[in-house]
Amino acid sequence: MVVGVFSQGPMRYSQILKVVDGVSQRMLTLTLKGLERDGLVTRTVYPTNPPRVDYALTERGQTLIVPLRELWAWAQANRSAIDEARRHFDQGRRNGQAPI
Repeated sequence: MVVGVFSQGPMRYSQILKVVDGVSQRMLTLTLKGLERDGLVTRTVYPTNPPRVDYALTERGQTLIVPLRELWAWAQANRSAIDEARRHFDQGRRNGQAPI
């Protein structure tokens, strides 16, 4: 989700935190560090008071946008079937049946 957010361009940490629903500060920080380590995101610090930090996709990171959009479209198209499969699975667990 974080990579997809960057398709809109560079963002500040607080903006990302608002856009990515349900992510904790700790998980966002770890995710951004991992993406930076993998060469997918850059972190730019501006010498202002307080310091401003922007995150953006690298060229390699930008190559993920098209596949992520396709994955998002697939997830949306299959959401109801996935929800139904989860309900079926959970119901089997409650009834003491082993999942197939």
